[in-house]
Amino acid sequence: MKNVVMVGMPGSGKSTIGVILAKSLGFDFVDTDLVICKREGKKLQEIIDTEGLEKFLEIEQQVGEEISPVNSVVATGGSMILSDEAMKNLKKDGIVVYVEVPLKILKKRITNMKTRGIAFKKGETLEDIFRVRTPLYEKYADITITADENTVPEDCVNQIVEHIEKM
Repeated sequence: MKNVVMVGMPGSGKSTIGVILAKSLGFDFVDTDLVICKREGKKLQEIIDTEGLEKFLEIEQQVGEEISPVNSVVATGGSMILSDEAMKNLKKDGIVVYVEVPLKILKKRITNMKTRGIAFKKGETLEDIFRVRTPLYEKYADITITADENTVPEDCVNQIVEHIEKM
């Protein structure tokens, strides 16, 4: 079976859903944000603060291009979608699942945008990020699931498994 690659906005629940999905499939779980932290020896926000946004995106792209998991659920950072090269690599051996969450819910979940390690340019808002990234998530997605404030992670996992079984 192919890997399952989770994409979506920061705060969409990719990692939470991904861990449960990995357990249900008997797969490994890989979080690209944690791969970046381990590789660089710094937290995401530290990389952004000390080395700048462009350097962070370059590091993220390199991780996305180089990673080659097998039988894994991969939770990507929300900005991984900005790298066509990284997404091509992840998609070649993976089924891409877009965890779609309405903006109003993301606004409630993300209260620490400046300290959470979210890649954004100075002056950009969550709405700006959402507007730029949503078409990219949709472009790469093989499966789209929608999660709102009433959706529990297990429901998302069940939806994903159902879609995968039909493929």
